[in-house]
Amino acid sequence: MRVVLTGGATGGHIFPALAIGDALKARIPDCEVIYIASGKPLEKSIIPAHGYELYEVESSPLDRRNLTKAVSTAARTLKGRHQALTIMKKFKPDVVVSTGSYVSVPVVLAGHSLGAAVYLHEQNGFPGVSNRMLARFADKVFLGFEAAREHFYDKNKIIYSGNPVRSEFSGRNRAEDRKTLGIPADDLVILVFGGSLGSETTNSVGEAIARAYAGKQGYTVIWGTGSMYYDEITDKFANEGFAPDNVRISAFINNMPELLSAADISISRSGALSTAETTMEGRAAIFIPSPNVTADHQYYNAKAVADAGGAYIVRDDDNTVNDVMNILKSLDADRSQLLQMETASRSVAPVDAADIIVNTILETYKG
Repeated sequence: MRVVLTGGATGGHIFPALAIGDALKARIPDCEVIYIASGKPLEKSIIPAHGYELYEVESSPLDRRNLTKAVSTAARTLKGRHQALTIMKKFKPDVVVSTGSYVSVPVVLAGHSLGAAVYLHEQNGFPGVSNRMLARFADKVFLGFEAAREHFYDKNKIIYSGNPVRSEFSGRNRAEDRKTLGIPADDLVILVFGGSLGSETTNSVGEAIARAYAGKQGYTVIWGTGSMYYDEITDKFANEGFAPDNVRISAFINNMPELLSAADISISRSGALSTAETTMEGRAAIFIPSPNVTADHQYYNAKAVADAGGAYIVRDDDNTVNDVMNILKSLDADRSQLLQMETASRSVAPVDAADIIVNTILETYKG
């Protein structure tokens, strides 16, 4: 079987695609898999490092409010489709698996025109424009959250799978990962991150936590600032001479499975990927849903975990930092809460997501 993966340019699209690709290769060792994306920096950083050959095509997000940009998007999509066709005519894919975003449009259109079976995965409770548009060409559409079902016309194509997470998140050992990372075994480990680009809100929280726990024995703070904010934050701290040994700051977290395993508390936005990875590792979470997403879907992602008892939800407003700090103090004062939250978090993890997707592809693919 030859498979094309597509979806980008954020980790929220890339990592689920890689998880599906890995699961297919595990099931069919001689399966050939390539990845077609837009060539954005994060794609170039992650995809080849994960062992997949990356091909690049033109693509552009759709802006319906601006006619000039809409025309430009159409032109780039057509060019991207032609580029994808050239790649696929040589590769001859049997299957195209898309995890969404604008780069998936030219790739899926090209694959469908060549007769490849098309499978989509929608991570969020409110589907993106690309997946809603491409669903008509799909053999099956997999959902990360049941709430997305109502937004697709052909319900016969819809299968709830949950969000697939890379195999690296399974079977980890906290003590071993802390030893590897050089983190004291008994520390309270607080992990704060805001995605590949970063978030002003999570960085405000990260700074408050870094300052509050700086130099305190028994605590380790790990903070992923995102690439947009890293230089500004580190320059500020360098000018202050602020460099506590127990605070680790990086632009982008490349070893998330290891760090989530080592952590006691995870603080982040509640995108579909972050939510799935946090629960797969069974970590107590403080989710700060982004207010800048369609239909407030990050809140509903977080609510699924909070309702089970695995997370707190803190709204993004003027009180966010204080609310997070108060929750941390409460959890620190009563560590038994963390154990209860870990069990609850793990109970809603999408442990079978990749298997459901792969089983369906193998059952429905007519090759």
